[in-house]
Amino acid sequence: MQGILRKMETELLDPVKYVLPLGDQKVELNQFIGKPIKLTFTGNISCIHCQRKIKKSFSQGYCYPCFSSLAQCDLCIMKPETCHYEAGTCREPEWGEQFCFQPHYVYLANSSGVKVGITRHTQVPTRWIDQGAVQALPILKVKSRYISGLAEVAIAEYVSDKTSWQRMLKNLQEPVDLPAKRDELLSLCHTKLDEITEKFGDDAIVYLDDAEVVDIHYPAESYPEKVKSFNFDKVAEVSGVLQGIKGQYLLLDTGVINIRKFTGYDVEFIG
Repeated sequence: MQGILRKMETELLDPVKYVLPLGDQKVELNQFIGKPIKLTFTGNISCIHCQRKIKKSFSQGYCYPCFSSLAQCDLCIMKPETCHYEAGTCREPEWGEQFCFQPHYVYLANSSGVKVGITRHTQVPTRWIDQGAVQALPILKVKSRYISGLAEVAIAEYVSDKTSWQRMLKNLQEPVDLPAKRDELLSLCHTKLDEITEKFGDDAIVYLDDAEVVDIHYPAESYPEKVKSFNFDKVAEVSGVLQGIKGQYLLLDTGVINIRKFTGYDVEFIG
């Protein structure tokens, strides 16, 4: 099969079900665990927004003009607390109203250790799977992306907001009592969260005291002791026995490759 690569589609089963989109075709990957596969980059790249041919992609699949002009590529997507909609400088106000002014969750995840993160309500549990989390717990529901960013910043004073992808791929996480960690963190930053509620209204933040931990298991026979990553920009052919899949990574006996990083690349899959 051959086509334009997109990030892997997932379904929260036990283990997670992975599907690799290649243009209009889809490859169900779980069946290839323990078997040899090969991915070959043809040298062609297309912008995932405007579809024009490009020599280099930006922000996981965009041409430079789209990267520079689309709201979904702006800095505030990575750092919601920098939202500038109210200043009248949003790149695409209608896009912002559709995607940013809707419920978001602030969550704890155990990926390379406990971290805090945020996601749109429509991206649960996809976001957790993409990060390679083995446990996840939503702790707050807020009414906009901007507010979720403010809450995340407050909580991130006491816990990481980053994932160490190498440690995540080695599967070194120890089980964590996430409800206890939630209670500890919310107690530590309650003053700042109260200030957010006071500024944006009583419905700005809903505390999810009764939320249950989501356990996530990945299709993997083994995990790498040392992480060697492949890069299609340097080596066009990636092959080996598929030992597992975690996050957006294929774990081969020869190294790992981040599928999401090469969104928009024209790739041939053989398995």
